[in-house]
Amino acid sequence: MQDIHHTVEFIDTHSHLYDEAFTSEEDLAVSRALEAGVTKMILPDIDASTRDAMFLLAERHPNILYPTLGLHPTSVSTNWREEMDAMEKEVGKHKIWAIGEIGIDCYWSKEFLEQQKETFRIQLEIASKSDLPVIIHSRESTELIINILKDCKHLNLRGVFHAYSGSVETFRELQKLGDWYIGIGGVLTYKKASIAETVKDIPLERILLETDSPYLTPVPHRGKRNESSYIPHIAEKLAIQKDIGIEKVADTTTQNAQRLFRL
Repeated sequence: MQDIHHTVEFIDTHSHLYDEAFTSEEDLAVSRALEAGVTKMILPDIDASTRDAMFLLAERHPNILYPTLGLHPTSVSTNWREEMDAMEKEVGKHKIWAIGEIGIDCYWSKEFLEQQKETFRIQLEIASKSDLPVIIHSRESTELIINILKDCKHLNLRGVFHAYSGSVETFRELQKLGDWYIGIGGVLTYKKASIAETVKDIPLERILLETDSPYLTPVPHRGKRNESSYIPHIAEKLAIQKDIGIEKVADTTTQNAQRLFRL
C-alpha cells in the first residue's frame, strides 16, 4: 500500500455492516474503517428481516453510518406487497439517505421478474417524491433497467449503479437518463475483471468507492470477510488504472458521495 497522508478521507457508499457476518463485531469494524480513513459508510437496506438491525447500528454511530430504505430484488417473492407496505411505512419514520438497494436481478431467479420490475418502479417513484438518490442493483438485467429508466425519465432520478460491471457505452447511455454514478468495489482488484479496463474511460467525477461488505473482498484479502477498512485497496487500484495519485481518488470520490447523498 502507498503511504496515505493522514488527512485523506474515503466514503464507503455500500456496506451491509448490519449483516450476520459481523455479529458482535460491528463496532470493531467501524473503528478499523475510521483508522483506515473511511469516515462515512452508507448502509443499503435489504428487506424487513434486517431493517431493525440496520437502524439500531446506525443510531449507535451517528454521522458515520447512514441508513437507507429499499426492497432488494432478490427479496421480492410471493409476499412482495407486504414487504413494500412495510418499507413505505418506514419512509417517514427514520432519517434515510437513499432508496436502495433496489433493482432487478436475473442471475439468481427470474421467477418473480414481473414483481421485481413493479417494485423497482414503485421505489423509483418513492425516491423521486422524497428527493432521494437510489442505489441500483443490476445483475444480468442492464437492458431491463435501462428501459425502465427511460420510462421514468420524467422523475429526474439520481443515484448509483452499485457494483458496476457494464461497458463504457452503457455508462454513456445512463448519463442521458439522469444523474448517475457508478459504484466501484473489490472486483476492480480481481485478475480478469473487465471493469479494470472500463474505469480508464469513465470520469473520476462519476465514480463512487464501495465495498459491498461482507461480500466481494478486494485483493489482497480475497477469501476473507470484506469490510469498509479495505476501501484504500480499491482506491489504490483505481489510482493505478487511471494513472493518478490516491489522494486525488480519495478527494474526488468523497466529494462525489457527499454530493449524491447530500452528506
